[in-house]
Amino acid sequence: MQIRKGDQRPLRNEEDVVYARQAVRSWAVEMAFSLVDQTKLVTAASELARNTVVYGGGGVLHLEQLEDGARRGLRLVFDDQGPGIADIERALQDGYTSGGGLGLGLGGARRLVNDFQIESAPGQGTRITVVKWK
Repeated sequence: MQIRKGDQRPLRNEEDVVYARQAVRSWAVEMAFSLVDQTKLVTAASELARNTVVYGGGGVLHLEQLEDGARRGLRLVFDDQGPGIADIERALQDGYTSGGGLGLGLGGARRLVNDFQIESAPGQGTRITVVKWK
């Protein structure tokens, strides 16, 4: 697998979440994702960027265009140095929330992409990697 192009965006506040969402949409359009796939990817990115700011205390979004043979995709990596996630499986369950939301965020984001991975431990921050293939 080859990375064709990469960029990173800070995630410190709601304004950064908006800019991250716009960057993801721009990259998805440039890569000729369908409108449905653009919407899925931007929705997942919005949720994960907001979680990075709200629960992770801020962090960074890394965007990467991927090529794997004839396949092209977009990988998003959300990194924070926040409190981490103690029980990842529970956090992925619909209805679970550590805040005041509906508890659909992580599980919903996972359903919108092709590949989804969480690396986290209490006190060590969280890294969430998602990939959407064309």
